[in-house]
Amino acid sequence: MEEEEVVALIVGAGPAGLAAAACLGRRSVPYLVVEREDCSASLWRRRTYDRLKLHLAKEFCALPHAPFPDATPTYVPKREFVAYLDAYAERFGIQPRYRTSVESAAYDEGAGRWVVAARDTAAGTEIRYAARFLVVATGENGVGSVPEIPGLESFTGEAVHSSAYRSGRRYAGRRVLVVGCGNSGMEIAYDLATHGADTSMVVRSPVHIMTKGLIRLGMTLVQHVPVTIVDCLLVNIANFIFGDLSRYGIVRPKPGPLALKSKTGRSSVVDVGTAGLIKKGIIKVFGGITKIIGNKVEFEDGKESSFDAIVFATGYKTTVNLWLKDDKCMLNNDGLPKKDYPNHWKGENGLYCAGFARRGLAGISVDAKSIANDITEIFFSG
Repeated sequence: MEEEEVVALIVGAGPAGLAAAACLGRRSVPYLVVEREDCSASLWRRRTYDRLKLHLAKEFCALPHAPFPDATPTYVPKREFVAYLDAYAERFGIQPRYRTSVESAAYDEGAGRWVVAARDTAAGTEIRYAARFLVVATGENGVGSVPEIPGLESFTGEAVHSSAYRSGRRYAGRRVLVVGCGNSGMEIAYDLATHGADTSMVVRSPVHIMTKGLIRLGMTLVQHVPVTIVDCLLVNIANFIFGDLSRYGIVRPKPGPLALKSKTGRSSVVDVGTAGLIKKGIIKVFGGITKIIGNKVEFEDGKESSFDAIVFATGYKTTVNLWLKDDKCMLNNDGLPKKDYPNHWKGENGLYCAGFARRGLAGISVDAKSIANDITEIFFSG
């Protein structure tokens, strides 16, 4: 098996990998992007629901060196964002090597290189790369995460992760429980309800519910005003708009929305109309699940209800730890950076990660620029 020498190997052709490639290309640093799927941005193309739009205004979501065209809607629909990514790859001449699945990566001290074993899944052959720099851009959303719930295996209905959910049309007239109260969970619940499903939600954790306009205002103001003042303003306006949602089972966290995002990576929920349907009783809210027996779900308050389907909008987990052998431990056991933002992106021996800051597309752009600047300085200094 031959070994292919590369300067910078980028693993993953999602937005983070494309951004890193564009930034390195502009600095004349040779790179190679490998991607296990047969297309770029597979999460956006194949594992997102139809009605999805970017929750942040387009000025906070553009990748480096390529603002969205003026005619693009402020909140970019899924299809237009995928088209933007395709145009981005073409503009910067990014040609990922698809169907290339990385199986292991370890640093060779003697050679001063990352030795990366991969498999061409189309041809069924093994490939080995020797890279001076390794950029992990597989992202936080590697595989869907479903919680362990006693009795889940006994559920007689349909149980799917949100990555397999497309539209509420096929659930019309059915009793559906959405587990998870993040942006995906809230929007899927709305989609189900508006398509005629008898919809319920599990809301276990405190959550900030905001409008798109409020989030845009907050992200603009925080560049000039202390975050505590901005958070206070956002919460007061949100309370005026939505009223007291605690009576419906939705409680706000103590930290403000921007402070919470900065400290924990947890985003506010951008309301698409879900809050109104909850207040009208069209979408019912339950607390945590204790167990499932057949088609019945029992909740922590002792209530139980029967469902035909469960959608787990319970997030994703990374798969990096399955293949990255990093003795210096840039990542923790969950496959996320040990160092806090903004120092999370750089490890030892030419190891980097892009898109792991829990700061969305804006964080990806910052990571890509930082990584390219660092690699460029090292590469051209000899």
